[in-house]
Amino acid sequence: MAANNRRMSGKKGAQVGSGGQRRKGLEGKGPTPPAEMRKGHKKNRIANAKAKQAVRRPTARGRGGRSASELVVGRNPVVEALREGVPASTLYVQQFIDNDERVREALQLVADRGGINLMEAPRPELDRMTNGLNHQGLVLQVPPYEYAHPEDLATAAYDEGEDPLIVALDGVTDPRNLGAVVRSVSAFGGHGVVVPERRAAGMTAGAWKTSAGTAARTPVARATNLTRALEAYKKAGIVVVGLAADGDVELGELEALGGPVAIVVGSEGKGLSRLVGETCDFRVRIPMPGGAESLNAGVAAGIVLYEAARRRA
Repeated sequence: MAANNRRMSGKKGAQVGSGGQRRKGLEGKGPTPPAEMRKGHKKNRIANAKAKQAVRRPTARGRGGRSASELVVGRNPVVEALREGVPASTLYVQQFIDNDERVREALQLVADRGGINLMEAPRPELDRMTNGLNHQGLVLQVPPYEYAHPEDLATAAYDEGEDPLIVALDGVTDPRNLGAVVRSVSAFGGHGVVVPERRAAGMTAGAWKTSAGTAARTPVARATNLTRALEAYKKAGIVVVGLAADGDVELGELEALGGPVAIVVGSEGKGLSRLVGETCDFRVRIPMPGGAESLNAGVAAGIVLYEAARRRA
């Protein structure tokens, strides 16, 4: 009874049987995490939504910046993109899809390549992702393209002990033309392609396909202002040559192609823009005995690149 009275007394100090649990309780569980990290909190839901949006629409970063991610939609386009080695991050497959030959090939290509996530999604989700396009149950996500900076192309050439051979596109808006130019640059030993940031074709899945895989080893740079990029090349000792149907010099007469050169190709319809044309050191014409008024941008670039490679051989 006496012992019981002592335990119930109002004296201060540790009580019998606490086992130190009170001291541990006072230690706490550390600082309270911010609201963005607390599961179920409104700010946590907002942060998660922003993260998902960032995956879908990544912001530009680095010297050349990044493009936005892209979706290839439909069974045939998806299979063709996978066959051509177009970079991909995720293949979305509709739940309960009809498993035809194209679907099986897409799944097999993803398995063979590796590094591509395979996600199953209900049809309403794929409809939302593609804004109601006829996806046929297959959607391929192409990751953002990492653009170089125009200066990087010349620097890489000089580092290899070579004269820069660069192609710049002025007003070319068809990604297939860009892919064809990338392929020609790779074939003839060029050091890269420069495209404007606005109103120009970028490295989409279509450009990747047309390049036939050469885009993996031929850099594409993006210039905020093409005229300023060309002026910077001139200051670095690179001759800027513009292709024009009414050019003052014929291609075979241009000795500058044997040295550091940037070849500027305009759009098939409008040709070079005024400011870009005025920036060029030479305006060169390609002789066409057949009487055609103009050439496709990819074809024109290929002809000039061949001539430059011949002179450098």
